Amino acid sequence: MAELKKPHLQIENISLHFGGIEALREVSLTVGGGELLAIIGPNGAGKTSLLNCINGVYRPQEGRIFFEGNELTHLKPDHIARMGIGRTFQNVELFRNMTVLDNLLLGRHVRFYSGLLRGGFLGYRNPEEIANRRRVEEIIDFLEMEQWRKTLVRNLPYGVQKRVELGRALAQEPRLLLVDEPTSGMNQEETEDIVRFILDVHEEVGTSIILIEHDMGVVMDISERVCVLNFGKKIADGPPDEVQRNPEVSQAYLGEEMQSA
Repeated sequence: MAELKKPHLQIENISLHFGGIEALREVSLTVGGGELLAIIGPNGAGKTSLLNCINGVYRPQEGRIFFEGNELTHLKPDHIARMGIGRTFQNVELFRNMTVLDNLLLGRHVRFYSGLLRGGFLGYRNPEEIANRRRVEEIIDFLEMEQWRKTLVRNLPYGVQKRVELGRALAQEPRLLLVDEPTSGMNQEETEDIVRFILDVHEEVGTSIILIEHDMGVVMDISERVCVLNFGKKIADGPPDEVQRNPEVSQAYLGEEMQSA
């Protein structure tokens, strides 16, 4: 397990609302370097909204967000990606008519300083492009996707598509990885595979991870800390076993499922 360092991410009292709907209310959170933090809560609790604020999809009306000491509250998503924050989504967001290899190369866009067209899609080769392709091949090997590297994404099983999306996020070389419901819609074997890869990213690479996950067995097994949201407000934050015993958490969300996880 990576040793915790000074906070990678600091969220200070952010609030987010859409008209009369309050998605987040004065949420504060700190993520340490090399930490694996799980965020849980019932549907509509604000979990994905929180990730959207971190990577610039949403802009909170109140509060501030810092990454490695630099404020990113009002930056655009591409700028935040270049700062070192990667993201996967609950619903697969890939280019279905492109191959696995090309989807991962697009994940290197933050490294294509010469531009995508000049950097590879028109056949131009330079040291930068060679390095990008080498990195993508390393990710394909890391995620055990060699057999699908030239397969169109639309022809892949759902579980493999989720693996490709993780690979595209890793292609950015993030120091903080936001993972939204990675096991949603998966069978047991696919779940075990994707959880193993997330743990490898955390333990072997040392990447800080914020994980949204509905499977409480997964949360309790792999997270170092658990933050619980309910109706946009943080109601608990601590080690998994401590959160599991929190009566407010049980009442708000998990009930018997939490006690038996």
